[in-house]
Amino acid sequence: QVQLVESGGGLVQAGGSLRLSCAASGRTFSTYAMGWFRQAPGKERERVAVISWTGGSTYYAESVKGRFTISRDNAKNTVYLQMNSLKPEDTAVYYCAADGRKFYSGSSYHIGGFDYWGQGTQVTVSS
Repeated sequence: QVQLVESGGGLVQAGGSLRLSCAASGRTFSTYAMGWFRQAPGKERERVAVISWTGGSTYYAESVKGRFTISRDNAKNTVYLQMNSLKPEDTAVYYCAADGRKFYSGSSYHIGGFDYWGQGTQVTVSS
């Protein structure tokens, strides 16, 4: 069982930055791939970024490539999402999630395989 708690959301102007954090419980954090997802009002939840369980591979949605960076600190049981050059279309509730499968490529992890989810944190980007 893994419990996830996100933090770091808020209101920011377009062009600004935020860093989201996701703290995980348990001693097996390093064995999970971690992902960030988002859901805007009226839209489906979408995959934003994933980091493999080894930390050696990442995946980014095309819409955030070059602006967002996912990283993990296994010593702190925490995964981060650094978001730069934010746009109004980045406005959404952001969720972190954990997947226990052992793929080596971050792109192999899709939303359906994530077993554990946080409660979400709101990110609002004003124009």
